[in-house]
Amino acid sequence: MRHLLSTRDLDRGAAIRLLDIAEDMADTQLREVKKLPTLRGKTVVNLFFEDSTRTRISFEAAAKRLSADVINFSAKGSSVSKGESLKDTAQTLQAIGADAVVIRHGASGAPRTLANSGWIDAGVLNAGDGTHEHPTQALLDAFTIRRRLRAGVSRGAGLDGVKVTIVGDILHSRVARSNVWLLDTLGAEVTLVAPPTLLPVDLAAWPARILYDLDVAIDEGRPDVVMMLRIQTERMRDAFFPNPREYSRRWGLDDERLARLGPDSIVMHPGPMNRGLEISSRAADSAMSTVREQVSNGVSVRMAALYLLLSGNTEEGS
Repeated sequence: MRHLLSTRDLDRGAAIRLLDIAEDMADTQLREVKKLPTLRGKTVVNLFFEDSTRTRISFEAAAKRLSADVINFSAKGSSVSKGESLKDTAQTLQAIGADAVVIRHGASGAPRTLANSGWIDAGVLNAGDGTHEHPTQALLDAFTIRRRLRAGVSRGAGLDGVKVTIVGDILHSRVARSNVWLLDTLGAEVTLVAPPTLLPVDLAAWPARILYDLDVAIDEGRPDVVMMLRIQTERMRDAFFPNPREYSRRWGLDDERLARLGPDSIVMHPGPMNRGLEISSRAADSAMSTVREQVSNGVSVRMAALYLLLSGNTEEGS
C-alpha cells in the first residue's frame, strides 16, 4: 500500500485485510511487552497543520509500538507560521529521510496533493483533511463494530446487513464521509440523520438513506449502531440550527432515546464529545458505548496502516 488517502480507494478485500492485520496488532497489545521490531529503522513524521490530541497521540503510539522513529511536527511555532509552503515543508522532510508522513490539514485534498506532487518519496497517510476524509477513523470505527457484533468470528468478516445510523453534523464531518464509503464497501446499511442545514447539498451519489428525524430512525430503522457526531462549531460561519437546546432536543441521543435502542445496539462517537448536546452522559458512559474502545482500537488500526505502508510487501492501496 503506497498511500492511504481515502476509504473510497479501498476495495472490500483490502479493507478486510487491513482490519484483520489490526486484529493481529491488537493481540500483541495484550502482552506484557507491547513493542514490536517491525519498523525498526523507519522514520514516521506526524505533520499536523491542525490541532489534535487523540489522533496525533494515537499515531505516535502506533509508530513507537512498531519501533519506528517518530518526529512530531506542529504548524504552530514552525516555519509554516512564517509563510513556508507545503512544498518546502515536504522537501525538508524528504531531506531528513522520512519514510512515512501522517498529515492532518485544514484544506481538503492536501494529503493527495502531497502524495502525488513528487516532492517526497514517503508514503502518505491522511489523518484528516478539511471536510473531506479521515480514513483511519472510519477503519477503527469499522474495527470496533466488527469486534462488538461479530465477537469471536470477526476475522475475515465484513459488516453485511449491519444497520448503522450516523447522526449530526454531516456537512462538516470528514468522519461521516469516510464512514459512509467504508461501511458501504463492507456491506453495511447506512442511514444519515441531521437537520437539512447540516447535510451536504448533493447526496445523490452517497450510498446512504437520508432522514431528518432521529426518532423515526430509532423506532423504524432499529439500528444496530448509532454513531453520534460532534457539532463542529470551529468550522461553522453561520447559524445552522436555532440553539444548542433545540438541537439536543431533536437530534441528541438523550436518555429516553438510549432506552429505546435494542439491547445489543452500540453507541459510538469519534470524540471529543459535547456531553449534553449531541449525547447525554448516560449514553456516553453506558455499557452500549464504545467510546473508550474506539480510542484503544485506534492504535491497533493505525499500527496496521503503518505496517502496510512501510512493510513494502503489499499492493498499492490508493
